[in-house]
Amino acid sequence: MNRNTLYAQILVDELVRAGLRQVCLSPGSRNTPLVLAFAQHPQIKVTSHLDERSAAFFALGMAIGLNAPVALLCTSGSAAANYFPAIVEAHQSRVPLIVLTADRPPELRHSGANQTIDQIKMYGGYALWSVDAALPEAAPTALSIRNLRTLAARAFAVANGEQHRKGVVHVNLPFRPPLEPLAVTSDVTTVPTGALAREGVYVHMPAPEPLPISAGLAQRLTQLLRDTPNGVIVCGPMWYASKEFAAQVIVLARQVGYPVFADPLSGVRFGQRDAISGYESFMHPQSAVLADLPKPKLALRFGDVPTAKWLNQFLDQAAPQHVIHVSRDGVWADDSHRVSEFVHADEGCFLQALSEAWGEGCRALGGSQEGWMRAETAARTEWQCALDNGAWFDGVAVHDVIELLPEGATLFAGNSLPVRHVEQFGVPTDRHLIVHANRGASGIDGNVSTALGLGHARPEHPLVAIIGDVTLYHDMNGLLAVRRCGVPITLVLLNNNGGGIFHRLGVKDYEPAFTKYFVTPHDLDYSHVAHLYGLTHIVATSRAHFREAFATSIAQRVSTLIEVRTNALDDLAERSKVIAAL
Repeated sequence: MNRNTLYAQILVDELVRAGLRQVCLSPGSRNTPLVLAFAQHPQIKVTSHLDERSAAFFALGMAIGLNAPVALLCTSGSAAANYFPAIVEAHQSRVPLIVLTADRPPELRHSGANQTIDQIKMYGGYALWSVDAALPEAAPTALSIRNLRTLAARAFAVANGEQHRKGVVHVNLPFRPPLEPLAVTSDVTTVPTGALAREGVYVHMPAPEPLPISAGLAQRLTQLLRDTPNGVIVCGPMWYASKEFAAQVIVLARQVGYPVFADPLSGVRFGQRDAISGYESFMHPQSAVLADLPKPKLALRFGDVPTAKWLNQFLDQAAPQHVIHVSRDGVWADDSHRVSEFVHADEGCFLQALSEAWGEGCRALGGSQEGWMRAETAARTEWQCALDNGAWFDGVAVHDVIELLPEGATLFAGNSLPVRHVEQFGVPTDRHLIVHANRGASGIDGNVSTALGLGHARPEHPLVAIIGDVTLYHDMNGLLAVRRCGVPITLVLLNNNGGGIFHRLGVKDYEPAFTKYFVTPHDLDYSHVAHLYGLTHIVATSRAHFREAFATSIAQRVSTLIEVRTNALDDLAERSKVIAAL
């Protein structure tokens, strides 16, 4: 044992006392003391990842699934830089991560030493707190040990949002050799009196109570709702939303007579049939229904900016006189700058306060509100007609996934087309589903790893990921966790051989540059990917074949790559038919 061993053991011990239970680490040399300390701690579950970028997104998914901080540990140099995309996503989505980067000692920095880069505050504003920790000492004082324990306790608390909002904490940890637990006779490895561990965490930083709203504010906003019968409730992405929140939203909506526009990532759409979901069809500029829709005078918003392009455009053009945005962590989410009242409060407390202030009884739906229900009914009817008439394109596969998922299942929607298809074709259901997508930065990197991290955090529920072919190409490495970490997954691959989503943009008319530089067809055979990582590979040749293969994979929990080979132009044409019929 030596100074590094003692230092690492104390840091890990204090993180565990604070509440840490999961760490994702990658092999290296400089992080050896911490790898061994985590591996030897009985209360820590370690997952090992060969690729740091995949490790970081796996940790992101776990932190979302657990709603608790997860630690990341890597060696020095570019390994830490590979964490950056996931750190950006975690910051944007307020996901708690504790990033531990091992580093070279100060005398090797800026010296040209191998595998040495400037790691101090390397994540910039994407970390809530960055610390360059002190080097382990040969004869640590009581003060230095207390400093280390305090650092660990604070790192966990800040990441967990116990001071403001959840997010990323970065602790940079330099070590000098020996990195292995070799005995060094000159090192003192007993903890000085006055720095011994306390019962529980060294520094208690209790999480704040859910922010309520005052009775006066509740009364004022309730009166505003009474005076504005033509309004809407908009629920954007909220990865932390509970079943209770969804139920509270519907209760208030019935009281005030407002429709609820529920993003698929809001926690409200899947578990509550009363939510409106067809707006990406009936608000589309091609839709004749659009002109007949009532222009709301008030919008009550929860969560981040919705995924739906046409919903956002409609609300912006409607220009409601009142836009009330409720945020539990005080983070602004209003890209159209229409918010007239920003309420920093816990969403559940807010809903309860307004519901109580409203009192008994529900306002009857007026003519304008009935218009929303007619549009929703028409959208669902036309979509069902398309299905009955044998429609088969990527949007149908997404619809079938949601229809066949059991209660409590975990669904990850990849960025680009998949999440938009879940938005447009995911019909509300009474079954409660956990649906997530990396919408903080909306990147396609790390999507496979995030999905597997979610599945690792919820092992009792089946895991499904719907991703595109370019997205899978970006994170094929992540599939190693299926076997290495024991995470069964049903992976639905929408393969249109390139960036099919770009066909929705104006640049589609500019050939040959469009195909060469935007669509970028790759002609990859993904059966080799499935074979490499040990997944069963099935190419769905029809809707019936897809549904059978999907149901079997879910029931048996056998990791399967179900490939739906499509043509982007044909898919777009089928989608346009549904909108035109509506």
